[in-house]
Amino acid sequence: MKSFVIGRIKSLKFALYGMFLLVKTEHSIITQSLLSLLLIAIGFYIDLSKLDWIIQLFCMAFILAIESLNTAVEKLCDFVHPDYHPKIGFIKDIAAGAVSFAVLISIVILSITYYSYL
Repeated sequence: MKSFVIGRIKSLKFALYGMFLLVKTEHSIITQSLLSLLLIAIGFYIDLSKLDWIIQLFCMAFILAIESLNTAVEKLCDFVHPDYHPKIGFIKDIAAGAVSFAVLISIVILSITYYSYL
């Protein structure tokens, strides 16, 4: 049992370090984090309901998570094949497309959410 707990603590340490690396080095994560902070400030200003907070925070986490996975795919592709290759470009485009889906649906959800406050 003790080794299980220690293993989970180590895993958490790696995960938090990964989050730190993303926020420190990736411009897209930095930008989306700043936009999230802006939405949080707006949420406090307009006094979002509990459910609207949950929806907004989920959208933020959804975008940041998909963007993080996109970054991992891009880094792996660059490591495996540093030079341009059409198949690597295709893989990167698909990963970027996943981020676009997340952003677009989040924009729709947040537009619906904020519409009632305007």
